[in-house]
Amino acid sequence: MSGWNVIVIGGGHAGLEAAWAAAKFARTALLVGNPATIGRMPCNPAVGGPGKSQLVFEVQALGGLMGRLADDTAIHTRVLNASKGPAVQSLRVQNERDAYAERAQDVILGHPELDVVRGEAADLEADSRGGWFVVTTDGRRLHTRSVVVAAGTFMRGVTWYGRHSRPEGRQGEPPSRFLSEPLVRGGHVLKRYKTGTPPRVRADSVRFADLLEIPADPQPRGFTGRPGPRAVESPTWQTQTTPETHRLIQENLHESPMYAGDIEGLGPRYCPSIEDKVVRFAHHDRHLLFVEPDGVQTSEVYLQGFSSSLPPALQDQLVRTLPGFEAAVIQRYAYAVEYDVVDSTELTLNLESRLLPGVFTAGQINGTSGYEEAAAQGLVAGTAAARRSQGLEEIQISRETGYLGVLLDDLVFKGSDEPYRMMTSRVEHRLLVRQDNADERLTGLGFELGLVDEVTRQAVAEKYRRVGEGIRSLQMQRLQGQPGDAWLRRPEFALEDVEALGLFLPELSPGEREALTIRVKYEGYIERAQRQLASEDKARELSLFGVDFAEITALSNEAREKLARAKPATVAQAARVPGVRHADISALVVHLRRNAAVSRET
Repeated sequence: MSGWNVIVIGGGHAGLEAAWAAAKFARTALLVGNPATIGRMPCNPAVGGPGKSQLVFEVQALGGLMGRLADDTAIHTRVLNASKGPAVQSLRVQNERDAYAERAQDVILGHPELDVVRGEAADLEADSRGGWFVVTTDGRRLHTRSVVVAAGTFMRGVTWYGRHSRPEGRQGEPPSRFLSEPLVRGGHVLKRYKTGTPPRVRADSVRFADLLEIPADPQPRGFTGRPGPRAVESPTWQTQTTPETHRLIQENLHESPMYAGDIEGLGPRYCPSIEDKVVRFAHHDRHLLFVEPDGVQTSEVYLQGFSSSLPPALQDQLVRTLPGFEAAVIQRYAYAVEYDVVDSTELTLNLESRLLPGVFTAGQINGTSGYEEAAAQGLVAGTAAARRSQGLEEIQISRETGYLGVLLDDLVFKGSDEPYRMMTSRVEHRLLVRQDNADERLTGLGFELGLVDEVTRQAVAEKYRRVGEGIRSLQMQRLQGQPGDAWLRRPEFALEDVEALGLFLPELSPGEREALTIRVKYEGYIERAQRQLASEDKARELSLFGVDFAEITALSNEAREKLARAKPATVAQAARVPGVRHADISALVVHLRRNAAVSRET
């Protein structure tokens, strides 16, 4: 073709979502070095988990791809934090690694508006009319109106195995050698980050009888509501490090490129290497590890929690100190990878470069870690790039929208000084933006953006109509002088117990029954959270003129220091200062209102 509306560079999780979203609007190209790597899961073969499943449910509600791929290839599903409240419950889906990539390729290669182009991007050149040329290393000039750069860990990527390194984007794949240069030339300040992955061990060399088996939930769950037919086929397992593991690591820290000073990139605090865990938590003589299959018939298992950049020979020794792994054979060694990232504060909320209009970035290039964070950004960038290419109105997702809004707001207004990971603790109003109500919150926005069709929108509206009908049915029925919803609010009662008492409910799907239960049981908490949100909305424009932050003892020390330096004019600006937490903003608002009340009295 002579040109496209959007060209997406990179076929990882960010590139997949960007291309999928953009192709709903306009002709799109996906530029990759090797189409066989599209959708590859280079790290853990799983989707979801705390803070991350909420993102996947939101991507699904907005018409994205990840939840569908995860459900299609699920071999183990579990709801984490199931004994806690719905605000922190998270679905985690173990996937068949190779099948996930194959399914992704089937979807992408079969899309009528999406061309997969093989090549390496060497340069980005403006065309003087608001468009771009993506120049490849073989000299092709691919014209487009918008570009999405989703290069993952590939930009000037270097992998480390002990003190030895080689240019790679990830194990066995060439790096993106030239793409950093046009971003720097355009004014972007690039940073250097590091991440890593654990070893893969031959499954037939592990003594699984010595491990703690973790079965899948008996009733499989999925992001789409339709988990695949193999969703409970495989367990996962647990093992742990031993004092011998820790002794070997401490004695060989000089072999680690990070501790030897070879690696300059900043690593993830919330997903540290095994060397980092042993050094930082020296008072622990054991660390929990998860053993996860790469597939039902796979020859490999993944040692979650054991990422490392130590030399292969030492990895052999370390893995064999773990219970059940005494005869383990490593099939693929752990490694660390260094790569270039942009400063995300140089982007708009739609992930468009403020310096290079028409160029969008998504995924680990923006300083994040994790499949789910990458997919969410890809959806946003791909949608915005396509809408821009067609002259459509820009629509931005706010922080109050949910986890996706928090992710974007944190990246753009706070930035990161280490790989950013989404966690439930980053979200101020968790009870209002749960994984179970993502469809209710975001399907309408997906329809407005052009990502969700009318049939889907109506199906979601009908779902919550039935939920409301079920709640009203409970409220109208009485038992021993109390309405049915009061019985369901009792901590010891589930919906099945209420029905067993003789109370009638209309026929509801499992998802609708869950929604009904949460709404009834947490009604008071949800109403209080909504009032708090409304109160905070009113407080956002309160002036901070003349406020001495040092005098507000309820602020954390970090917040006092950061606010004094940033000098925000309003509460809304203060909330976006890096290092200022939601608790600090609450303390600030209380201080302002107390002072206002005192002023009125005097």
